[in-house]
Amino acid sequence: MALRLEPLHSSFAAEAGGVDLRLPPDAKTAKEIEAAMDRYAVLVFRGQPLSEDEQIAFARAFGPLDLGLKKALKRANRLKYDESIDISNVDDSGKIASLAGKKMYSQLANQLWHSDSSFQNPPARYSMLHSLTNPAKGGETEFADLRAAYDALPEHTQHEIEGLRAQHYALYSRINLGDTNWTEEQRNALPPVEWPLVRTHPGSKRKLLFVGAHATHIIGMHVGEGRLLLAELLEHATQRQFVYRHTWQVNDLVIWDNRSVLHRGRRYDYTQRRELRRVSTEDMSPTPGKMT
Repeated sequence: MALRLEPLHSSFAAEAGGVDLRLPPDAKTAKEIEAAMDRYAVLVFRGQPLSEDEQIAFARAFGPLDLGLKKALKRANRLKYDESIDISNVDDSGKIASLAGKKMYSQLANQLWHSDSSFQNPPARYSMLHSLTNPAKGGETEFADLRAAYDALPEHTQHEIEGLRAQHYALYSRINLGDTNWTEEQRNALPPVEWPLVRTHPGSKRKLLFVGAHATHIIGMHVGEGRLLLAELLEHATQRQFVYRHTWQVNDLVIWDNRSVLHRGRRYDYTQRRELRRVSTEDMSPTPGKMT
């Protein structure tokens, strides 16, 4: 069946149907999904009861899989594959994790606006998040369209930030949240990288504003001045007119392009079970680190 698309927002995001994601996509379907991602940046597939094996197989159709922060965490994984990221408040024994535990810092950090793996090169391309269990309320995921945000910047600001680069570091947001207990080996496992504030998406060719919680400072600018500018740009990019909020249903699979959107989870009652499983692919665009 052909991919069906129903827009969910005026500038991006669409509900997608007509495809059974339990089957790895053939070349034609994969190209249809990639074209839809270039246009909408976020695709919502409802009613997709995927096993972990099926989710991994689907993700592999779009490139090498990304380990992300696991390169630094190096802790036990309750899931079958190292490439499966456990987005949950469930510990290794299957019980709800204590908020005082180190794992829950991941749940807190996920509530900051960010792009997955912007702290490494290559960064993440697509993230694919599958819903297994949801709390009674809260726990939504929001997405912000960085292309529309750039287009809406005043022309003088577009000129001001053209050519500026920001450093991104994996542990920056977590340390700011109080998660400071990292070994020297863990701190150095993912060294900082630099990305332009203004990038051009390789598929859509649209310019976008590349900011987020992993950005530590602007290269060559006074640290305080640069951080204030980053905060101002992030505030601009996450205004409500640029945001789509997704309310999860069990067996939803949401795919987003980390090169086009930011995302964040929303607060929920941490005593209620919330389980999602994420798989991400690496951005294998030609010379992604030199993307302008």
